Amino acid sequence: MLGYRVERCEHQPMHYLGLTVFLIIVVFWFGQCVNAALSARELPRLNNFAPAADADCPSISLLFAARDEEEKLPIALESLLRIDYPKLEIVAVNDRSTDGTAQILSAAARRDPRLRVVNLSALPRGWLGKPHALQRAFEGSQGEWLLFTDADVRFAPDALRKAVALAKEKQLEHLTLLCELEMRGFWEKTALTFFGLSFNMATNPRAVGNPASSAYMGIGAFQLVRRGAYEKSGTHKRLAMEVLDDMKLGKIVKQAGFQSGVGVAQDYIAVRWHAGFGNVVRGVTKNFFAVARFKLWMVVLQLALLFLVNFLPFLGLFFLHGWTWRLALISALMAVGYHAASAVVMKVSPFYGLTHPLGAIVFAYMLVRSTVVTLRQGGVLWRETFYPLEELRRGLV
Repeated sequence: MLGYRVERCEHQPMHYLGLTVFLIIVVFWFGQCVNAALSARELPRLNNFAPAADADCPSISLLFAARDEEEKLPIALESLLRIDYPKLEIVAVNDRSTDGTAQILSAAARRDPRLRVVNLSALPRGWLGKPHALQRAFEGSQGEWLLFTDADVRFAPDALRKAVALAKEKQLEHLTLLCELEMRGFWEKTALTFFGLSFNMATNPRAVGNPASSAYMGIGAFQLVRRGAYEKSGTHKRLAMEVLDDMKLGKIVKQAGFQSGVGVAQDYIAVRWHAGFGNVVRGVTKNFFAVARFKLWMVVLQLALLFLVNFLPFLGLFFLHGWTWRLALISALMAVGYHAASAVVMKVSPFYGLTHPLGAIVFAYMLVRSTVVTLRQGGVLWRETFYPLEELRRGLV
């Protein structure tokens, strides 16, 4: 009897530690679920806004960079040229392309006078390719508002009118939109639905509109910003060596004191980000270590949090018991529910919520791969141009 009491006392500290850890995880997921529900209710949606009338449409310069985009560019370009907006100019920068991008843009410019093409043949020192191209697009533009987008994004004809109406009603000087992300195949959907929920948790979209919050967001597919706000924020010259230039554009605009906000585009703006799981993994190689600000300790911390919150509850179901097991089950169910809800928003089956621990493993692999590849190379290889790691670290915003 005495031996039993001694054994029980020896195990109590570990028991209480387990209870504490899983209670924290439950509280975390409860907070995330509540925040997601509030975001779903509070974030404005384009389909709830009537298209702005001609008299309420300020001039807009739609700006994008294209480098070797001959595969995706034609479809996206056709959607741009069908945009119904009275005062629109489109400035496309052909950034040193070696495929048929220049010819595609030139042919489109001959069909539509709203489109102007800037051809670049060299990249100045101290610049990443995309920020430089967007800076050049800005310098050749005249619109009162600037719309930064990508060369593979498709727009509904009335998307700009609705976005302008949203920005006007919310009194925004910077608007970024969560767009539809097209996904195909099991592994691509598993990776991207987990990426989507992780992005939402990390950025907290509904807090972006609060000037007292440090939250910011910038989506490469759609960032509408008033010209004066962009200029006073420093333009892309501030982002010359910033890998995450789209996100950091949202950051510098908000830090400059301008009102920023996030909306939901739904069907009005769509993009096929990366085609196939392999391309998803390769496509984020330049990004994930950059999110950790190229610091190993931040990578380790991210991996630890990823394991504790997204994988440990599922693992615990196989070896825990009592109240610790119950807390692990509650955590796992909330994680699956959150993932399932995110999947529905991203227009895939809610059953992808069941892939949550697998998605966490994939996400961890992509983070580790991005870190190892970047450190091994001593920098980032992006669109056939190499950028040294030390220069990227100095260019962080």
